[in-house]
Amino acid sequence: MRFYENPEKTSEGRLEGRSYYIPEGISRKQDLNGVWDFLFFPDSDIAEYDAVKEWDKIPVPSCWQMHGYEEPDYFNINFPHPCDMPYVPDVNPMGVYRRKFNWSNDTMKCYLVLEGASSCARIFLNGVYVGFTTGNHLQSEFDITDKVKSGENSLLIEVYKWACTSYLEDQDCLRLNGLFRDVYLLARPTGHLRDFNITSDSDTFTVTADTDCTLTVTDRDKVIFKGELSGEVKVSVEHPVLWNDEKPYLYNFTFEKNGEIIRRRAGLRTIGTDAEGRLLINGVSVKLRGVNHHDTSPTGGWTMTYEETVKDLKLMKELNINCIRTSHYPPMPYFLDLCDEMGFYVVLETDLETHGFIRRYASQSYRYDICDEWPAGNGAWKNEFISRMARAYERDKYHCSIIMWSTGNESAHGENHYEMIKWIKARDNIRLVHCEDACRAGIDGRSDVFSWMYPSLGDLESFAKEKSVPVFLCEYAHAMGNGPGGIWDYWELINNTPRTIGGCVWEWADHVAYKDGVPCYGGDFGDVTHDENFCCDGMVFHDRTLKSGSIEVKAAYAPFRIKYENGKVTVKNLFAFTDFSECEIRYSVVCDGKIISESKISLTAKPGEQDKIPVPKDLKCEYGAFCRVTLTRPSGENAGTLECEIPYTSAKKNTQIFPPCELREDKRYIYASGDGFSYRFDKHFGGFDSITVAGEEKLSGVVHVNVFRAVIDNERGIKHRWLNLDNWSGENLDCLFNKVYEINANNGRISMRGSLAGVSRMPLMHYTLDYTIDVNGRVNVKLHGDIGEKVFFLPRVGVDFPMLRKNKEFTYYGKGPGECYSDMQACALTGVYNSDADREYVPYVRPQEHGNHIGCKWLEIGGLRFEGDFEANISRYTPNEIQNAEHVNELPDPSLTYLRIDFKNSGLGSNSCGPELPDKYKFDEKTVDFTFDFFQPIYLLFPSVVIYLNGKNTTKEVTNNG
Repeated sequence: MRFYENPEKTSEGRLEGRSYYIPEGISRKQDLNGVWDFLFFPDSDIAEYDAVKEWDKIPVPSCWQMHGYEEPDYFNINFPHPCDMPYVPDVNPMGVYRRKFNWSNDTMKCYLVLEGASSCARIFLNGVYVGFTTGNHLQSEFDITDKVKSGENSLLIEVYKWACTSYLEDQDCLRLNGLFRDVYLLARPTGHLRDFNITSDSDTFTVTADTDCTLTVTDRDKVIFKGELSGEVKVSVEHPVLWNDEKPYLYNFTFEKNGEIIRRRAGLRTIGTDAEGRLLINGVSVKLRGVNHHDTSPTGGWTMTYEETVKDLKLMKELNINCIRTSHYPPMPYFLDLCDEMGFYVVLETDLETHGFIRRYASQSYRYDICDEWPAGNGAWKNEFISRMARAYERDKYHCSIIMWSTGNESAHGENHYEMIKWIKARDNIRLVHCEDACRAGIDGRSDVFSWMYPSLGDLESFAKEKSVPVFLCEYAHAMGNGPGGIWDYWELINNTPRTIGGCVWEWADHVAYKDGVPCYGGDFGDVTHDENFCCDGMVFHDRTLKSGSIEVKAAYAPFRIKYENGKVTVKNLFAFTDFSECEIRYSVVCDGKIISESKISLTAKPGEQDKIPVPKDLKCEYGAFCRVTLTRPSGENAGTLECEIPYTSAKKNTQIFPPCELREDKRYIYASGDGFSYRFDKHFGGFDSITVAGEEKLSGVVHVNVFRAVIDNERGIKHRWLNLDNWSGENLDCLFNKVYEINANNGRISMRGSLAGVSRMPLMHYTLDYTIDVNGRVNVKLHGDIGEKVFFLPRVGVDFPMLRKNKEFTYYGKGPGECYSDMQACALTGVYNSDADREYVPYVRPQEHGNHIGCKWLEIGGLRFEGDFEANISRYTPNEIQNAEHVNELPDPSLTYLRIDFKNSGLGSNSCGPELPDKYKFDEKTVDFTFDFFQPIYLLFPSVVIYLNGKNTTKEVTNNG
């Protein structure tokens, strides 16, 4: 057994954990970040580096895979080596780091701090062994006073890729190694304060320290306490200002001893629950509008800069997020300082996940069968489990943002977990303890909240009725690719159910690593085993740009709701600590996409209360009327815009009926033509293959009925039911045949009877399609379809128009401006929008369905106008081109504009990891009746003036004054 394969000795020389701080005064931090000498060895057991003269260079902090030494691996569950606890492969790679530093503080203590090292770091100073440490994301500190010397010193750190503790670090992320967080020295006086804690209630701080010192507490510039701290002191605050996520308020603490100064900040706040199961902060019910956050950077891997971290947190604030679960390890220390300052509730998770044991046998079903084969049930791992809880607690214990401690993730639940819980409850009786593993195992009383992953709405509703503690969704709404869908529904339930206290979307950002400028994922790195693009599951893209799913979360998390009822719009305040009178609120009325009135309004509702706004009467609209409310927080962040439909009188113009167009027919084609238009219908393929208006061809292919669109990541669990993947279970929609049984042309109407079938399958839909053409070229399309009873629900049903590439700009009335679907539409507002096929493209890391718009009444593209009630999608790619690409660089150069006029699309859901798509969002109708028109409008001087031809050789003039 090698030294790093013993679970009962996972460190040597490492000091006990303490509260995090950087001392000042006569003490100083000596930064060791920068360029280090580096050697990489594929096999640590035969590594020889003493005689190597030419070393490589590598920055610290960094992950060596991001600098060309090996490639990353990506696994969600499986271990990257045999599941042979506690042993790791004989061939265990190693990175060796070396640098020199000068030391001149002979009278000071000297400490070496590693804030993050993966997976095992063994340290030598001036050739003398110092110790070793494990625990990737847990801080390690060593007293090197007796080994450091005045003048130049040589520090060498061996970092091993794997150790026995790798079995506890099976988190869902890219697997990386190195000195990936800060490395530094601390020079401190003898007899210095080492540890302290700050706890609080509603008006008093309790401060403890492990040695006598002087304590000063200030409120901004006002001193509220200054005196000696010996063991414990209570600091009462007159007129206390309590900390919360909406109004984070911090007091300043200064500890002084022997010339050393330690500065920290903390807030007054209380945490509790009540008989209804509500989570109470400062006695007030709060909802946790959360997200799971990994440390991930497309260029730095696990190494995130301070600027990247600040950007993440600011963006979270913009998206109305108020809670962060640090999945699945403690973050950088300054992350929590920022959470205190900016106002986030933190579920602080320790560095623990053993997910791979669920796959230790080939015949193993997916279940957490706890036994001594799992570390959680094996006594040899008991102290390491407790140590990981203790190290997380000790470093971060004084942060007011932390409201729950979490024992880890997806590790089953054994006695070692229980020992962790007992330890943390003995140390902290204020915060809640979260253990989803205990809840999954059905063990009550160990977790202070009932935590669950990815429940359906029905299950969540049942939990709220059955459980006696708060219900918290540590993971829900899987944000993989295009999505998540259904998050608004979750929050309608959460907001209206006291016991459901909220949850955390999985997860914050896509995990990728670039190869030749292309974002890559599992399987792109020569991984022995991998989970493909399951790491691309972020609410935001890897570069932190937003997608519609990001805006959907913002809308669902918005601290207000609006609803039309009884002639007024009700605006409900969902803040916990903020009155509407503190916010800027704007109100607008929109008719047919045009804002007809807009104003700033004064609302005064307190948290939980509501105000009412009168709605204008006698509104006349052709397509719809809506009220929009926009709220800006007191801090200046826009909390979003919500809309609701309001009553109106229909002013829709009756379409004048004109005589039918005369049709001509030969063996292959049917022709329709008149002033300004010429259409050709291909009887062999059953669709128009030429639509010419104003002398210009619009089509690049045959218009056809279709049910296929590229699948999304959240359909990975059902795509085998749609695609030609295993020659057995799918409808083979990506290999679709359109059969024409019969075509008739008479009195301006082309009628066809046909069917759609996947290769080797019976027809999934029989349909009739009628095109009625009048003398002005207006075409009425009527589709009637009968879908087979045995057919699995479909992605969509509609009519596809392959158009020439140049016809890419369009204007439409519907929901936008971003993509939206039936279960992801709170992110969209109803209006008139201009776009083009290029702007509609959404660069999901793995290409997939995108760009849909629901609630469309009309659309104009390439000199054609479509009218009806439909969903629309305009893309620069065909569905099969998108489906066949695994990466963004595999998409072909755009050669067409692909228009879909759809009856209905299935929703997005969270089924890559979460529950099945709810029935109400499935396209599972067995009968389809769909109609729309298309024709050529004539635009003159004013875009809002549309003149239609009233028959052959008829003209109309509009003057400059209308």
